Amino acid sequence: MAKIKITQIKSGIDRPERQKRTLVALGLRKMQATVEVEATPQIQGMVAKVAHLVKVEELAG
Repeated sequence: MAKIKITQIKSGIDRPERQKRTLVALGLRKMQATVEVEATPQIQGMVAKVAHLVKVEELAG
């Protein structure tokens, strides 16, 4: 399965609690934090919910 790199580019402050929890569930706890995860349908759905707060890059390989 493909991997994606997710970077938090905007703050979770003053966002709905659901979006804050989604960021934490993705492993993003600070600004500019980056995580590499498998691109499962569950992860892609979570990314779609906070797409305005993160930057997503597909990793080759």
